[in-house]
Amino acid sequence: METKRAFTAIMLSLMILLGYQYFFVPPPQEFVDPALQEQTEKSATISSEITSRATPVDTYSALSPDESLAANELTPAVTAKDITVITSQYTAVISENGGGIKSFKLHNYKESTKADSPLKQLIFTEQASDLPLQFSWGNGISSKTPLYQTNQQNIQTSPGQQAVLSMAASLLPGLEVERSLVFSDDSYTIDLEFTVRNNTVQALQGAPYLKNTNRPFDPKADKNINFLFTGPAVYLNDALEEIKPDDLQDDGPKTLSGKLSWAAYEDTYFLCGIIPQSESSTVQLSVIGDDKVSSIVSGAQEIIAPGEAKTFKYTLYLGPKKLSILKQVGSNLDRVINFGWFDVLAKPALFLLNFFHKYIGNYGIAVILVTVLFKLLFWPITHKGMKSMKTMQKIQPKMAKLREKFKDDKERLNQEMITLYKTYKINPLGGCLPMVLQIPVFFALYKVLLQTIELRHAPFMLWITDLSAPDRLPIGLDIPYLGGIPVLTLLMGASMFLQQKMTPTAADPTQAKIMLFLPVIFTFMFLNFASGLVLYWFINNLLSICQQYFINKSVD
Repeated sequence: METKRAFTAIMLSLMILLGYQYFFVPPPQEFVDPALQEQTEKSATISSEITSRATPVDTYSALSPDESLAANELTPAVTAKDITVITSQYTAVISENGGGIKSFKLHNYKESTKADSPLKQLIFTEQASDLPLQFSWGNGISSKTPLYQTNQQNIQTSPGQQAVLSMAASLLPGLEVERSLVFSDDSYTIDLEFTVRNNTVQALQGAPYLKNTNRPFDPKADKNINFLFTGPAVYLNDALEEIKPDDLQDDGPKTLSGKLSWAAYEDTYFLCGIIPQSESSTVQLSVIGDDKVSSIVSGAQEIIAPGEAKTFKYTLYLGPKKLSILKQVGSNLDRVINFGWFDVLAKPALFLLNFFHKYIGNYGIAVILVTVLFKLLFWPITHKGMKSMKTMQKIQPKMAKLREKFKDDKERLNQEMITLYKTYKINPLGGCLPMVLQIPVFFALYKVLLQTIELRHAPFMLWITDLSAPDRLPIGLDIPYLGGIPVLTLLMGASMFLQQKMTPTAADPTQAKIMLFLPVIFTFMFLNFASGLVLYWFINNLLSICQQYFINKSVD
């Protein structure tokens, strides 16, 4: 397997090298010095100027071989400094070397629930070329890391106000770029604008490229345990597409084109995205190394005439995947919260969760109230189904006699059983209908409680300090595999077992015994589920037990 991967890597590298040489390295052309052009072309006619403007050249082919090499291997003559930006939502560090974001820490979120936990960090790349927001204009991302310059050092926004960071750099000789970032104090968005100016005497042709490189926001997370999606996502042609990094490693880089609303890197709770202002864009996705994902957003080819400039605008979002915030951003960014087929039920459930929390201030109690509310909504249907099952259990001896009496006459047996159902007013499918109707609601709540950032690090009571994490009661000993005692999960399993014992069944004794093993299976399944989801299941079981108790009493 390792040999096969090595051979594949060598072949891909060779193909990329040859492809790059063939498609992107143009034949040498003479570079025209602006100063020399000014001295020797004073007597040029208007027609020659028009011809010069009408014949664009590729940005990089305008350089001689020596100049192109020098541009790519250029190292900053001065030490690049870092600019710190502080708003009420985050602290960001931006480097002059490439203009990338070196650090982005969220003030309202921490890495863990520990009291001394650092703020949540979204940037885990280190090299200047891998920092988010590397910009190029031409025929691709340049190997040269431009050195931006600014006279600003530290920026701090005031409540309700904005602050602007202006930077300038030379992408290539004669090709200058001015960059401005607008920070809003109360927002996770950053308005980003690039103005590319052609100071040469030739028209240049190229396209804007903005590169976003990310690593997982939780480097310590085990991707084999965390089965929720982490990786690049795009909203293209009015549809969400999430691309697994493993697929990019197996199948190679992927290019997507069309009406792009945004391109982002996401995990369960956080998002780092680019929203281009152009109507159509292309996204190039690839994996660098083991876990770095590169997303390059490029625009259409354009021509910049000598002495003219083009401006390219983007909106950045670095922050939590919170539905209310993402809706305010617009550009369909809220579609990144994907509950799948159950979206139509999950989002109202999330609204109710936040509604109860607004007045109570505890998401654990909010989960209980949402569970009770949904249980009440289905109470009449569930009550009827449970009562039907209990009655079915009572008439089992009569049904057994009918099967024995008419075992050789199936048509007569069916007629007699229908008569029996009518006599006792039983719907044979009545016991299944409530379960079928509740399955979509269960999965909708399952999605919400498993994915919503509202439950991340949200405390409930006692030992449950994080509703997004498995519940563990520490006892001073490190229990293998578990760490602590999963008290809530065990209570959930016990309640499910009691409910199973109380629920009437028409199955034979052997099947009934097998069904009693389901609580054990579910207990093991829920060991590593979020405690918020376990809490919902436990409360739902308790309500079902109470309901079944009253039904059993009334039918008996």
